[in-house]
Amino acid sequence: MAINKKTTQRQGYKTGEFIVYPAHGVGQITAIEEQEIAGAKLELFVINFIKDKMTLRVPTAKIVSVGMRKLAEAPLVKKALDTLKGRARIKRTMWSRRAQEYEAKINSGDIVAIAEVVRDLYRSESQPEQSYSERQLYEAALDRLSREIAAVQKITETEAVKEIEGALAKGPRRGPKPNEEAGPEEGVEEEAA
Repeated sequence: MAINKKTTQRQGYKTGEFIVYPAHGVGQITAIEEQEIAGAKLELFVINFIKDKMTLRVPTAKIVSVGMRKLAEAPLVKKALDTLKGRARIKRTMWSRRAQEYEAKINSGDIVAIAEVVRDLYRSESQPEQSYSERQLYEAALDRLSREIAAVQKITETEAVKEIEGALAKGPRRGPKPNEEAGPEEGVEEEAA
């Protein structure tokens, strides 16, 4: 019975597996430990975030409430990359309000929501310079997105960033002559402009 309960709490997560922790992005489960805290035995996932040089211990029973999830499946990664090709949707609200919304999307752990932030804050060479805070949020979202794509596709983060930038370049009014380069999906969005 006890073995069964532990397996259920672990939700199919294994040592060595890469996961997404909403507040920190992609991490790797390096161990599953048992610790005694206040007289109660607690099973913990030990999650290492190599790039941040950080280790997190999360009780196995809490993974659902903290929003920890497995890496996105390939179709979801494709949806995120397609999101990058869409038109930026920038609300006409104060920057502080938008910044909070972007921050919430980045920390949601939702790959498509993160892709929306990258798309909305992306600036091509020909566009005006970003403010410092816009740049910070853009970099954070790009970092989260590239780490997950790299982990899913088993490529380097640099290759993942190139893939993201390639998708962004196909967006409306970003690349050279968008009408010629756009596929059928992107073309529809451009006519609506």
